[in-house]
Amino acid sequence: MSRLVLVPVFLAALFAADGQQTTWRLAAFAVFAVASFTDHVDGNLARKHGLITDFGKIADPIADKALTGAALVGLSLLGELPWWVTVVIAVREVGVTLLRFWVIRHGVIPASRGGKAKTLVQVLAIGLYVLPLPSLLVPVAEVLMGAAVVLTVVTGVDYVIRAVRLRARGRRAVAGA
Repeated sequence: MSRLVLVPVFLAALFAADGQQTTWRLAAFAVFAVASFTDHVDGNLARKHGLITDFGKIADPIADKALTGAALVGLSLLGELPWWVTVVIAVREVGVTLLRFWVIRHGVIPASRGGKAKTLVQVLAIGLYVLPLPSLLVPVAEVLMGAAVVLTVVTGVDYVIRAVRLRARGRRAVAGA
């Protein structure tokens, strides 16, 4: 829940001084980093203490999507990230969320290793875009964002396959009962 609370704080810092002041960009980066780190801490605590719940499996990705989605839209509004990148990632994220709800009565699709890698690369790439980087490091951010887009598409296809299989298994189980 803390990630959701930090989203408007992050956006306020990102857009302060029209997104051009170094101090505010560093503040936005700090808020984004803290919010992203809470995802890591939350997941570790849940696994360590056996607190993994179906609610958490649904709420955690939604919080991730709110944070990364807000960052991507904000960066695109500031003209620092191409809109097509934001659209590709947003369509995948919304699609996976809808897939999760489409199959929820048959089971929950937990985050895959690929999905976790995708989230990590997205967070790193977004973090670099939020930072006021010297022009020498901009290509690093662009390459990392390119990798994030590739992982986003590949894992999106994987989730579609997993959702179709889960729903088919669920329907067979109901028909056989």
